Amino acid sequence: MANTVEIKPKQTKNKKHMLVRYGRMDILGWFEHNEANILKVPRRAVIKTDRGLELGSLVGQLSSYKAGLFRWSPDQVEQYFVNSQVECLWGPPGKFVRYTTAEDLSEERHLEKIAKEEMQSCIGFVKELALPMKIVDVEHLFGGERIVFYFMADGRVDFRQLVKKLAQEYQTRIEMRQIGSRDEAKLLGDVESCGQECCCRKFLRALKPVNMRMAKIQKATLDPSKISGFCGRLKCCLRYEDKTYTELKKRLPRKNARVKSKHGEGRVVDTQILTQLVVIEREEGVRVAVPVEEVEIISESAAKKNKQDKPADDKGRENNKDEVTDC
Repeated sequence: MANTVEIKPKQTKNKKHMLVRYGRMDILGWFEHNEANILKVPRRAVIKTDRGLELGSLVGQLSSYKAGLFRWSPDQVEQYFVNSQVECLWGPPGKFVRYTTAEDLSEERHLEKIAKEEMQSCIGFVKELALPMKIVDVEHLFGGERIVFYFMADGRVDFRQLVKKLAQEYQTRIEMRQIGSRDEAKLLGDVESCGQECCCRKFLRALKPVNMRMAKIQKATLDPSKISGFCGRLKCCLRYEDKTYTELKKRLPRKNARVKSKHGEGRVVDTQILTQLVVIEREEGVRVAVPVEEVEIISESAAKKNKQDKPADDKGRENNKDEVTDC
């Protein structure tokens, strides 16, 4: 009887994917490639997306690739952004074409000049058609497959006639995309009150939500001009030190708590988070500022009772303020 040889099916090789950020709105996407190794230096690449041929920048090239493979799976990367509560735009999978050349970068600079002319032309058409919209920016794709116009408007706008005029003028596909105030700041952000360029334009690629609780714990005043950024919403930088402020605040006693220090007994009338000072009012009405390390809490019952005695409607209103997020 002849020996039967078991034929094993050929194993399919794992597809290699690179993570690339592209487009004016910093979209993240996975792109299939055949590169054996990813050099550990900042690299730009020509990629094929659902929109056409574009230029992008590799993400994590310094430490996230091994033998051309991204160390994390797509699910792990997406879960990272979910767990971090980061607002992030994702694009559909595409293909890596090649690394950029000097000619590609020269063509990119040329397209940026053309985009400025296209923007002025679009603004002229908007005025001619009396459309209630503001043209913010223009993105001319590297392959020339389409031109994307970013605009702001209070509501829906019928821009069909505008698209027809632009398509006739440039003989390519026209896309109109409505954006909000945070996106406008990301595209056009200028110097902020700190003297630096807007974070969302300079280095922040993914935005996290910011709420009023962060502003109340860090700022002595809630003046909108002090806590609002270029976009008119709460500053993103309020989130940077929120964890530190929260931890420092936990070390301080509650307001109205009975405490004891080298100056005698009294009640807490105020606290300073950064300097970690406790302002104590003694029985005779004299107030002294004492480091928190030199304060011994006698009783916090008065502070807790004072908090419980607040009217229910005031308490509810206070909680609602804390829960409002300003993205």
